[in-house]
Amino acid sequence: MNLPPDGALRHPSLVASPRERFANPSEEVFARLLSLYGVEWAYEPMEFPLAWDERGTVTRAFRPDFYLPGFGTFVELTVLEQRLVTRKNRKVRDFRSLYPEVPLQVVYRGDFCALAERHGVDVTALIGKAA
Repeated sequence: MNLPPDGALRHPSLVASPRERFANPSEEVFARLLSLYGVEWAYEPMEFPLAWDERGTVTRAFRPDFYLPGFGTFVELTVLEQRLVTRKNRKVRDFRSLYPEVPLQVVYRGDFCALAERHGVDVTALIGKAA
């Protein structure tokens, strides 16, 4: 992890992603479940720099999938097969190292599938066979 040359770690981008454009269908299902329970959410509202080059330009960043203002926490949804989660887990570790005071919950594939299935949503077509 490269830090910016001036030592300034915090310059998150506050440009939110459009609410109706999800990166994958599982994020849309998760958003609908949040709404079902009346949980206010924002989709990818902030991007957090994780690495910088020698000029201080951000070279790697992390944008959690959801922010839940009522809980003051970010949520990262990952429905990748466990063997493919390593890269995302590295970003989560780097994020937690640089921004330890920012709450982040990671929802993994098994937990997401269980939640969706409890609400009658068959996610196998969205993400393939559950691990």
